Amino acid sequence: MKTLLLAAGAALLAGTALADDTQFPATLSSHAILPANTIIAAPADAPAYLQTSAKFLKLGQPRVTEIGSVPGMSAKRETGLSTPFDGQPVQGFSGIKAMDDGSFWSLSDNGFGAKANSSDAALMIHHIAFDWDTGTVDRKTTIFLSDPDMVAPFPIVMEGSDSRYLTGADFDIESIQPVEDGFWIGDELGPYLLKFDADGALQAVFATLADGKPVMSPDNVALSMPNPGAELPAYNLPRSGGFEGMAISPDGGHLYAMLEKPIVTDGKPETVDGKQALRVLEFDTAAQEWTGRYWLYPFADGGTNIGDFNMVDATTGLVIERDGGEGDPSMACASDTATGCFEKPATLKRIYKIEMNDDNVNGAARKIGYIDLMAIADPDGVARQGGKDGVYTMPFVTIENVDVVDPTHIIVGNDNNLPFSAGRKVDAADDNEFVILEVADFLNAQ
Repeated sequence: MKTLLLAAGAALLAGTALADDTQFPATLSSHAILPANTIIAAPADAPAYLQTSAKFLKLGQPRVTEIGSVPGMSAKRETGLSTPFDGQPVQGFSGIKAMDDGSFWSLSDNGFGAKANSSDAALMIHHIAFDWDTGTVDRKTTIFLSDPDMVAPFPIVMEGSDSRYLTGADFDIESIQPVEDGFWIGDELGPYLLKFDADGALQAVFATLADGKPVMSPDNVALSMPNPGAELPAYNLPRSGGFEGMAISPDGGHLYAMLEKPIVTDGKPETVDGKQALRVLEFDTAAQEWTGRYWLYPFADGGTNIGDFNMVDATTGLVIERDGGEGDPSMACASDTATGCFEKPATLKRIYKIEMNDDNVNGAARKIGYIDLMAIADPDGVARQGGKDGVYTMPFVTIENVDVVDPTHIIVGNDNNLPFSAGRKVDAADDNEFVILEVADFLNAQ
């Protein structure tokens, strides 16, 4: 009888459009960890200013130069790592792309969470591989991004240097697509779409257009505060709301750049059926221009941000959706003065499969269903940390890496926001964790 019921359920799912609240199972297959305190040297030709980092985490206060003198904090909790760093942290993995040889490209985001405090964070991308047997991460190559040809439409932090390395006060890089002649990278500060060559040299900067109009965050360099009494500058995207996710079509002809926060018009964020929604903007890579086509991604109840976006095939893709919480819900603080607990535990950490096609262009993408990253089956005890009673969870505030690795598996990884995030343990900075999940039913869902 059980077999007949399962077969009937499978036939129903295959023959009908699924509701967006359909949950699919996920099973942990492999787990690798890059320790939080992974610091590397800046390039030898970088200015002394970049040889140390995280000197300006407290805005409005003097720079801190004594290495390791300021404890890292997540809310009210110390994370066990202190700043400044002697070197550049390999942290903030925010976007991943699987390659045919089993390796991956990823990137470290802008540094320390804001344009104002990240001028000494060097921007870099990484070619990585995993030894799943030992659970370790092999950083094969790190490329430090630069602007040797003065392509950026504004003075960069390292403007007067010979090497002209880019920093987190120039761009906030959050999404990556490697291509034959280099890399497409999505930025949050402009937001801008950036093109780099294979050596990490900036080749082009594309301003963002939606409905033929500029999309600008408060950090866009075209904006400046006026004198008292003058009109405030017009911006229509919240800070840190730019291209958090960016997919590419299987033929490489189009990028699908996804904003992290809704466009705001007349003081109101864009919505679909009363739910805040994000724009997915289409870019023609050959013509190097926005096509004017878009899709809207509506949040689930409780969702506040997306983390990454990659295509499954020509019309479906995977999107990480999350809330702003971190930590095990069973360890929630009972009061504002409680200690040894999580102030705002993780609740919604999901990966959705969506459909974008010609039928729903300039409308809402269809959410086919999701997997719950707080309820990953681990019957074989694969988890190296974070597993309990046959279940592995990802209670991180930011989970920002997802891609398909084969017809039945995906890779997922967190952004540990060094030295701030502590969701795995109350008092320890999160490591960078990468997992392979078996999700055949999810990937096959229509």
